[in-house]
Amino acid sequence: MKIKSLLFVATLALFSEAATAQKDTLRSLDMNLENYEYPFPVSFIEFDSQAEKLKMAYMVVKPSKSNGKTIMLLHGKNFNGAYWEQTAKALSEKGYQVIIPDQIGFGKSTKPLHFQYSFQELAAGTKRILDKLNVNKTIVLGHSMGGMVATRFTLMYPELVEKLVLENPLGLEDYKVKVPYQSIDKWYMSELKSDFNSIKNYQLNSYYDGKWKDSYDKWVNLLAGWTLNKDYPRIAWNSALTYDMIYSQPVCYELNQIKVPTLLIIGQRDRSAVGKNLASEDVRKTLGNYPALGRQTKALINKSELAELNDIGHSPHIENFDRFIQPLMKFIDKP
Repeated sequence: MKIKSLLFVATLALFSEAATAQKDTLRSLDMNLENYEYPFPVSFIEFDSQAEKLKMAYMVVKPSKSNGKTIMLLHGKNFNGAYWEQTAKALSEKGYQVIIPDQIGFGKSTKPLHFQYSFQELAAGTKRILDKLNVNKTIVLGHSMGGMVATRFTLMYPELVEKLVLENPLGLEDYKVKVPYQSIDKWYMSELKSDFNSIKNYQLNSYYDGKWKDSYDKWVNLLAGWTLNKDYPRIAWNSALTYDMIYSQPVCYELNQIKVPTLLIIGQRDRSAVGKNLASEDVRKTLGNYPALGRQTKALINKSELAELNDIGHSPHIENFDRFIQPLMKFIDKP
């Protein structure tokens, strides 16, 4: 037991040293990531909503030889469109046009001063991009929070959606039922305390079940770089608002209304749940049980398929791209 304890302490020390070294390389990132280069050219749409003038960023990756199909990739809560780079390249090589938005409040898009976030609002903004590009049919792939946006988009605009893919989506359970309410002010105060180490520890435990790779650091740096910027309080406020949106606007009760062919790609190590740390220890054990949630969701959605990825956590396309892309390609390539 003593040897195991010493090994555990040594492992923690190594992780802490690595985190400190990476933290030393951080640079401040501005509010709309103007000093951060995305993997593909970025365009914007501008529109007014809720008395705010908004700019929504998006990338379009065109194939060299088109198969006539489009797929839209929707990012998660602690990410932006840039993390779809490898996925977009693989899809475009197969002939797909790939559209990658940054939702309002994320990435290079506007961080509003006053905004009532809803999945309906985000879905409507996403549709504006398709309208601008004259896309009237698309496959929709959503990861994490993006899975909730994708679900709401599909329910609002079923005529636009050819197929739906949900990669470890949030919202397969109603967090309000088990997680005590936390005010937006408290979410905000918590976000203001974020730094490189807290962000990395959260992702280590929530996304990767304690198994870290150096390649994940760049996604921590994107969030941690914001904490060094003078505008971080505004970024933190928008983050708090979107946490409240995820908590208070479940989509799980409407999953049975999805009529399009649907693929669930579920990393089986995932135990993510919004506000999980606020629940009692006994309740925490019941939250984010993705193996069970994936099967329950498959039973709810007609014409759905389930790809269970053993020994993979919350972000399959980052953690093990080869295992992620195989079921995705098989599903979207089917007539």
